[in-house]
Amino acid sequence: MAKYQYRCAGCGPFDVIRPIGRALAEEPCATCAGPARRVFTAPMLARTSAPLARALHAQEASAHEPRVVTDVPPTRRRPTPSADPRQAGLPKR
Repeated sequence: MAKYQYRCAGCGPFDVIRPIGRALAEEPCATCAGPARRVFTAPMLARTSAPLARALHAQEASAHEPRVVTDVPPTRRRPTPSADPRQAGLPKR
């Protein structure tokens, strides 16, 4: 959906939300129902952050080409605690 701006001669500017490419040259005013001409404005473009772009790309790729998992991922092995009681007071890593 896109937001298109129209200007009524009597009431001023107002916005209409329509699907992209479905904007009309004239739209009835939301207040007085008179004809309002479309005003061409700059598009609302925003730059996507790198982490969000990676997440969106991964989501899009997985929709059409999901990765098949054949093995259980390896887990980290925790070191076994030492039996020596003197090491219990040392800081953990």
